[in-house]
Amino acid sequence: MEIAKNIVVGAYLIICLVLIILVMKQSKEDSGASGAIVGGSSNNFYEKNKGRTKEGRMKRATIILMILFFVLSITLGIIYV
Repeated sequence: MEIAKNIVVGAYLIICLVLIILVMKQSKEDSGASGAIVGGSSNNFYEKNKGRTKEGRMKRATIILMILFFVLSITLGIIYV
């Protein structure tokens, strides 16, 4: 059981570091209140293919790592109780 704890803690630390780096590298999406009032044109090529860009892949990786982070947080809470 001790080996499993060490593996989970190691994976948790690696995910934390990668998540911090990914969040710091992402650009700020700033449409703000004016974008909500005026509305953005989502009928262009970039908006349709946003998931295939580098920013889209980074956003998807961040979401996946955040889900893993929460799952491992709950797992560590259960293991160490």
